[in-house]
Amino acid sequence: MYPQNPNAYEKHYGAQPPPYAQHATTGFPVSSGSSYVASTTTDSDSLFQTSSLPPPYRVQPKPRVDWSTGLCDCTSDVRNCCITCWCPCITFGQIAEIVDKGSTSCGASGALYTLVACVTGCACLYSCFYRSKMRQQYLLKEQPCCDCLIHCCCESCALCQEYRELQNRGFDLRIGWHGNVEQRNRELAMTAATAPPTEQGMSR
Repeated sequence: MYPQNPNAYEKHYGAQPPPYAQHATTGFPVSSGSSYVASTTTDSDSLFQTSSLPPPYRVQPKPRVDWSTGLCDCTSDVRNCCITCWCPCITFGQIAEIVDKGSTSCGASGALYTLVACVTGCACLYSCFYRSKMRQQYLLKEQPCCDCLIHCCCESCALCQEYRELQNRGFDLRIGWHGNVEQRNRELAMTAATAPPTEQGMSR
């Protein structure tokens, strides 16, 4: 199915990357469209299985990274710790809006979290899925144990850790996804306006 000779591959595809080596891009928003400023990361769920391909065309999965803060480092942000302790629906809603890239609002996610908590008494059954989704986006390690167990035993600590992780990645969770998009666009516009002009070539 795939040419064994690299020269034959180059003749067929040219300098373009192979179709099965496309990468999923996640990260900080630049605009409300499909552009992002981020490092290219490989999402194993969104790529074709390439383990059976010959070595020149095989996509190597990127290693998982540690969380920027520990599960019990809540004292580094006392304000968020208090909010999460008394109203976890607020923190969860802010996290969910960023993880969903604005497709759901903070209010809607927080209300659904409260509804699940009132009906089942275990809102952690809902929030743990967002921890898994967030780990897939940023290739974070599943530590210190599985996502479901962390949320069942330490719901408040887990939410605080996720909040800090997004905050350390440049997001202001208080203004939501679209607020971050607008803020980033303003910063880029200011940078472009203050950039020194490029030198013109010599004219004859």
